[in-house]
Amino acid sequence: MGILNVTPDSFFDGGTLKNADEVVQKVEKMLDEGADFIDLGGYSSRPGAAFVSVEEELNRVVPIVEILVEKFSDILISIDTFRSDVAQKAIEAGAAMINDISAGMLDENMIPTVAKLQVPYIMMHMRGTPQTMQTLTDYNDIIKDINFYFSERCALARSFGLNDIIIDPGFGFAKTTEQNFELLHKMELLQMTGLPILAGISRKSMIYKTLQTTPDKALNGTTFLHAFCLQKGASILRVHDVKEAVECVKLISQFGN
Repeated sequence: MGILNVTPDSFFDGGTLKNADEVVQKVEKMLDEGADFIDLGGYSSRPGAAFVSVEEELNRVVPIVEILVEKFSDILISIDTFRSDVAQKAIEAGAAMINDISAGMLDENMIPTVAKLQVPYIMMHMRGTPQTMQTLTDYNDIIKDINFYFSERCALARSFGLNDIIIDPGFGFAKTTEQNFELLHKMELLQMTGLPILAGISRKSMIYKTLQTTPDKALNGTTFLHAFCLQKGASILRVHDVKEAVECVKLISQFGN
């Protein structure tokens, strides 16, 4: 899953895409390199991210969806949003799935909306909001707590008839660096949910802070941990660097299941 941020303040690539032509070029490159999905986001979810209105998020996301589905007939676009209004409009414009960092916790209409739209739903573990999440890092047992969280959220989703669910443990969201590595080390225990697991660790602070570097120099660390994620049960990698991730998948696949 290739990341496409159309935000000015994302932690790695915020503000790098200036116009529609640049967006199309970036997406074409990711698709050529082997991306199966493009994850489009119009609201940065990095810690302490600025608030964005629904109207502004719609203005950032929907026109890009329309451009991409016209340009690339077979493209599968995931919409990175926690707002049901954005999900509704983006799917109507041609997107194929919803990636919600809050698992419906920040918008009570999100799960019923996705259920009515009958599209796949990625639900992520997080506490609070992007503005408050890093103050909410106390866990009794991080794996048990996350598994319980998903059992509750999935039960709610299924009560609305939403069954096509992917889970994302939420690396970097309401978790310390140490907790992120504990979660990664034990991630195979999330397989007890019986659901596909998406791992989003690309160039995150757990990598670059540990290596005492910056996001733009965190590709080697990212690729190494992507291999570890795959060995720990991840089915989808959400990445900034598609070529390197695809190569990682090809090499790991040589070891079989």
